[in-house]
Amino acid sequence: MGAKQSIEIVHGDIADVDVDAIVNAANTDLKLGSGVAGAIKKRGGPSIQSECDEYGSISIGQAAITSAGELRAKYVIHAAAMHLGGAVNRASLEASTNNSLLIASENGVKTLAFPAIGTGVGGFPLEECANIMIDTVLEYLGSDRNFIEKVYFVLFDDHAYKIFKEVLEYKN
Repeated sequence: MGAKQSIEIVHGDIADVDVDAIVNAANTDLKLGSGVAGAIKKRGGPSIQSECDEYGSISIGQAAITSAGELRAKYVIHAAAMHLGGAVNRASLEASTNNSLLIASENGVKTLAFPAIGTGVGGFPLEECANIMIDTVLEYLGSDRNFIEKVYFVLFDDHAYKIFKEVLEYKN
């Protein structure tokens, strides 16, 4: 199975996905606010925010891992693509995506689900996000440091789902 077959685009709610780890579109303070983070906080329970508070702040582009509380996943990987109240840029999106993949592999994650990081509160353009994230994942899956078997992009709305699907099909 090649790297492209290891990616699947899914229409749904990332908080419902049955994978080893889901990725949270996080801020550097690891405060779970709205959007994906809000859904994770609501559905996963207060233990996730408690673990984030214990972890403390991380640098832009970094990622942190916590348990997943009451979610189906085992872990939540918090990808810090922006400062609290800030915006996402290309470099922070690439770095946080790559660091999420690294921390997933380091923790034995075989199945991983990403949202469209930074396209909500972060204000990053959706199609550019899809291209950057899919390219970063394809590069990582093709590397010798990869231990991940399947990466899902789980998109909540129809428009985001269609954009990610088109971008992946184009790259195939």
